[in-house]
Amino acid sequence: MSQQTARRGGAAWALVITSVAGFMAALDNLVVTTALPSIREDLGGGLHDLEWTVSAYTLTFAVLLMFGAALGDRFGRRRLFIAGLAVFTGASAAAAMAPGIDSLIAARAVQGVGAAVMMPLTLTLLTAAVPAAKRGMAYGIWGAVNGLAVASGPLVGGTLTEHISWQWIFWLNVPLGLALLPLARLRLAESHGTGAPLDVPGTLLASGGLFGIVYGLVRGPADGWTSSLVLTGLFAGGALLVGFILYSTRAKNPMLPMRLFRSRAFAGINAASLLMFLGMFGSIFLLSQYMQGVLGYSPTEAGLRMLPWTGMPMLVAPIAGILADRIGGRPVVATGLFLQALGLGYMAVVATTDASYVSQLPALIVSGVGMALFFAPASHLVMSSVRPSEQGIASGSNNALREVGGALGIAVMGSIFAAQGGYETGQTFVDGMRPALVTGSAVVALAGIAALLIPTRRRTEQQQDRAEAAPVLETAAH
Repeated sequence: MSQQTARRGGAAWALVITSVAGFMAALDNLVVTTALPSIREDLGGGLHDLEWTVSAYTLTFAVLLMFGAALGDRFGRRRLFIAGLAVFTGASAAAAMAPGIDSLIAARAVQGVGAAVMMPLTLTLLTAAVPAAKRGMAYGIWGAVNGLAVASGPLVGGTLTEHISWQWIFWLNVPLGLALLPLARLRLAESHGTGAPLDVPGTLLASGGLFGIVYGLVRGPADGWTSSLVLTGLFAGGALLVGFILYSTRAKNPMLPMRLFRSRAFAGINAASLLMFLGMFGSIFLLSQYMQGVLGYSPTEAGLRMLPWTGMPMLVAPIAGILADRIGGRPVVATGLFLQALGLGYMAVVATTDASYVSQLPALIVSGVGMALFFAPASHLVMSSVRPSEQGIASGSNNALREVGGALGIAVMGSIFAAQGGYETGQTFVDGMRPALVTGSAVVALAGIAALLIPTRRRTEQQQDRAEAAPVLETAAH
């Protein structure tokens, strides 16, 4: 390694740059939730438009994440990180200037493209820059920042919406992006992966399949579940995803190697991540609107009252990272998921049209601790479940499945909400939200069960050692 590369690759700079970039991408998952009533009033649109305002970002983010990781491995991780950051920053400005709901949704989709290239490379760039003995703490800080971004989205969005305008939830990204671009160029070391060919067919199959399913789920309540477009989206999307799985088992260089799922550690943490985000995203999408539309809080007041939930990642996630280093990630992640499920279930019980904040507070605290215990150990489990040469694709696949879970969560829980209630009165909103929250709680509990299937740390390390030795033994045999 040259002296210039070594200087550029400082661990502290890598941690700062990747954490801030991850914060931007994660923040935009849910920053619009407390702004939705204001966006609806300003630009118009129904429930399905509001869902797409969130899901256009999460969906493009999800389906292109693995492709973005592969681009970085092939053409240079720092180079593609900078390109993704530039696209994300420009699309944020376009979203802020959107004249209508359709143009806002389109800008959100382009934001997702930039984030899909940028986000998976944050972990691989960080891993390359930090010594192995300190990665647990580094992942803990990175996880705390990203967890805070996801959870504090409603507070940031609510504060900016009330005191300036909803457009500033997007303008916020522009100065941060412009500041990070030269820092990334000067302070991050370039690195490459295997340089395998890009999997364009796999990307198209996964993208088309996920879009079809989410489209069907979002449009189902409005158009009817037996309408031709809804049925076409659901069945065609399902068929394309099956095709993606079959293709990926046979392709020479697939975007997502199905062989990785033979590892119980990799399969378990990815299943838990998908289910966790499905339950969490759909719940926050509805709860932020409940606090404003039913309980009468302003956007800022709604965000502040969610602080017991949103503030916990900053306090608990670094501790969770240290615990994961000492006792293994499985018990920490599983405990966090069961606490999150308990919190959502409790919220479903106490939610009424005139619920006091005191009655909601235990649910918010328990959910916040649960979310915080999940983030950092989950990232550590993902990166330690594969060989170092596969960490880029592992990071991309885990982040993709998280975002898939988020998009599906909003679609599924939005459909349950629309079927059981609506926006007509406070009572109809509560009638729709309660069964949706119960569903979210059950899904996150399933995520906890999936986490319990992850092998213990010693067994995971033994499996990884065997995986690393296999190519050497195979070469020796030839």
